[in-house]
Amino acid sequence: MFGRQVTLFELFGFKVQIDMSWVFLAVLVTWSLAAGFFPLVHEGLPLSTYWWMAIAGALGLFGSLIFHELSHSLVARRYGIPIKGITLFIFGGVAHMDEEPPSAKSEFLMAIAGPIASVLLSLGFYALLQAGTAYQFPVPVLGVAKYLSFINGLLAAFNLIPAFPLDGGRVFRAALWRWKGDLRWATRSASMVGSGFGILLITLGLLSVVRGAFIPGIWWALIGMFLRAAAKASYVQVLSRQIFEGEPVRRFMTVSPVTVTPDLTLRALVDNYVYRYLHEMYPVASDSRLIGCIRAKQVSSVPREEWDRRTVRDVLTPCSAENTVSADTDAIKALSIMKRTGNSRLLVTEKDRLIGILVMKDMLKFFSLKLDLEQIE
Repeated sequence: MFGRQVTLFELFGFKVQIDMSWVFLAVLVTWSLAAGFFPLVHEGLPLSTYWWMAIAGALGLFGSLIFHELSHSLVARRYGIPIKGITLFIFGGVAHMDEEPPSAKSEFLMAIAGPIASVLLSLGFYALLQAGTAYQFPVPVLGVAKYLSFINGLLAAFNLIPAFPLDGGRVFRAALWRWKGDLRWATRSASMVGSGFGILLITLGLLSVVRGAFIPGIWWALIGMFLRAAAKASYVQVLSRQIFEGEPVRRFMTVSPVTVTPDLTLRALVDNYVYRYLHEMYPVASDSRLIGCIRAKQVSSVPREEWDRRTVRDVLTPCSAENTVSADTDAIKALSIMKRTGNSRLLVTEKDRLIGILVMKDMLKFFSLKLDLEQIE
């Protein structure tokens, strides 16, 4: 879902990040407010004033989204659900959960906290608008307050739609979970509603494009595609957790992997290992002690004319918690490490000794076979 992310600051122990796609949204929102919304609602103001109002409105929206996601995160922390941080991206914001909520009650409270926070912000900005009107605040201040009251109310209303994984969809899943006591069934049902709502938005977006509203139509279609994909991904995540949770890494690892020595030249590595075994990553060991690993991409970053004099030791990645796990590590934790670091292969170690390699492709193959054999829908 996300590309490059930049950490802005830390708030109450949660890292607040922006995905680079948020830059596009920020520019789009600022331009729309300066060129369309504020001139239409408040005529006769200088152009520079509209732009200052637009910047203030965009920053207010930025803060509102953080407040919305922070409310989710604080409730999640109350119930012991690990939250890695908050990321703002082109379609809004998300609080990253490493685990599913432990109960339907915690799911409901965590989900409803976001819309409640947005409603409170909407009421707060509306109160500011009323007070400002009574005390004759400058028109730009009143305009920004009115916009932020409206946008937070809209944010709350949209998120309450019972389409998973929107907040309303999570509330819906919590109700189904409480009713049946089956998280997988509840997730599947809520995801089907979310997917259906995504198709509806795509359809409405395409109809808008046909009728001449090109930009709004494309925007709704993109949101619909995102919701449909997110609904499916959320269901797959629950299934994978049920299949892999409690399973040790040793069950999925490849034993006796091909290793290379640190003194091997990069030329020999490419000719005798990369082209022969066709692996993307090779463990580096010396005297039975694991030192680290080297990837084909690391070699490609070195100029070809230097391959004969540069060795594996010069470019290898040392062992760390980012690329190694023990054989008894829970498979779900290993998948979490892969997701966080982008490494599709992890070294499986025991007392600084390599005993295997865990490959995401092998785990996904097991996942697919498990679904087929047990006919899990």
